[in-house]
Amino acid sequence: MSEDVVVVGAGTVGLMLAHELALAGVRPLVLDRVERTAREAPALALNSGVVELLARRGFMDVLGERGIEFPAAQWAYLWLDPERLRDPHPFTFGLPQPLLEAHLREALAKLGVEVRCDHEVVGLRQDEAGAVLECVTPAGRREVRGRFVVGCDGAGSAVRGLAGFEESGEEFPFWGIHGEVEVEIGSNLFAHLQPVFHPAGSFIVSPSEPWVLSMLLGETPAPADGKVRLRVLTGEFGVSPADGQAPVTAEELRERARWITGQETDIGEPKWLDRWGYAVRQATEYRRGRVFLAGDAAHVHFPLGGVALSTGLEDAVNLGWKLAAELRGRAPEGLLDTYHGERHPAGARACRSTQAQVFLLHPLERAEPLRELLAELVEFEDVNEYFVKLGGGLQDRYPVPAEDGEGEAGHELTGVRLPDHPLETQAGPTSVARLLHGARGVLLDLSEGELPADVVAGWADRLDVVTARPCAGIDAAVVLLRPDGRVAWADTKATGRSGLRAALERWFGAPTG
Repeated sequence: MSEDVVVVGAGTVGLMLAHELALAGVRPLVLDRVERTAREAPALALNSGVVELLARRGFMDVLGERGIEFPAAQWAYLWLDPERLRDPHPFTFGLPQPLLEAHLREALAKLGVEVRCDHEVVGLRQDEAGAVLECVTPAGRREVRGRFVVGCDGAGSAVRGLAGFEESGEEFPFWGIHGEVEVEIGSNLFAHLQPVFHPAGSFIVSPSEPWVLSMLLGETPAPADGKVRLRVLTGEFGVSPADGQAPVTAEELRERARWITGQETDIGEPKWLDRWGYAVRQATEYRRGRVFLAGDAAHVHFPLGGVALSTGLEDAVNLGWKLAAELRGRAPEGLLDTYHGERHPAGARACRSTQAQVFLLHPLERAEPLRELLAELVEFEDVNEYFVKLGGGLQDRYPVPAEDGEGEAGHELTGVRLPDHPLETQAGPTSVARLLHGARGVLLDLSEGELPADVVAGWADRLDVVTARPCAGIDAAVVLLRPDGRVAWADTKATGRSGLRAALERWFGAPTG
């Protein structure tokens, strides 16, 4: 038996990709070698790009009640003001990554998607019809065939190596410790909650869950036992650990914190500790035949501002609908190749952005004059907006196709993510994000009756037509949205009938009927 798509890696990116496929009518199989733990999903907050993607699938309707919003943003720990953005975009949202993954698993279970966390991939071969994975399982070795395979299995991706993908990049002398500790309320560890960078490196402490921050703000009572968990992170440039494979001890964490801050720090009782390093690598291609890469398997960079997660999730929503279209026989020629064409430049940009941030953090004494200058520049509206969007993964614009017929393939909206503007329809108020909950294409008609009613006949099986009142924030009369929320085509006058048809055929395939 051959699966349609085998997703290797049950982390956030793999689960999101599986969800995208399932929404589009494709039932994937998700494999991983073990169940994930907090140390493998360490993020405590979601940047604005992640929140926007999750809102477009309806996840924030539930998750929004389980976290806390931060009306702040940073790039290289230069603080920015997202409230000054001209377009509506979400703020950073405090939500532990394991909670997000648990919610994704629940959604997959409702859609009938199987996740097997006892399959270690040790071999891979492919032919014209698909790929075969050799897996080690508790019952012995077995083979799993899929028409397509996607490696979402992290920085040490087995799929990437077995399929022969090449990488480019470099590693730097750097090491750090991250983990979770339990301390008494009143511990001097709380004094390090505000990120401070020292010449010797960084020592950062943050709440382990949103309720801890609420407690610190006086909104939630302290626990009866007087203990809370905090996340700790150290980072030192220009050095390497004596033994990078040795388990991290409480004494080692205490010693590194003392070295960096110059102070004795109460680290309480560690619940888990691990090492992390600094490498920037990117696969030179995201597709080889029937095998694709997404997330950290495709690009690895310094974990600053949640850009790794936002870039990986964008990979997932970009690839999911395209694979589904191919499997259902609706994909136009070359659609799958646009995954690399759109996401590889975005991954490269994310790598460059994190590299630039690192250069602004080390060596701190040399970077300080530039940091002071940038701190002045971000007071300007355009500069603040640029860095907020760069740090939140909101800035990428996909390549714009050449002009086809009438209309505006080169419209300023083409290739970007349409912000979540509120909309008024005959059925009542809605928003751009809500139109995308079903992961289908959307033709947004704001033309007040100028768009011919039959213009999208033949695409009704893969496209929703929504008529709404003109929106002040959307400078277009007609907007064609892909399932991933990217603008495929826009027209200011609703007269570009042939241009719209060309865009529909380019992204959604030939019409039916």
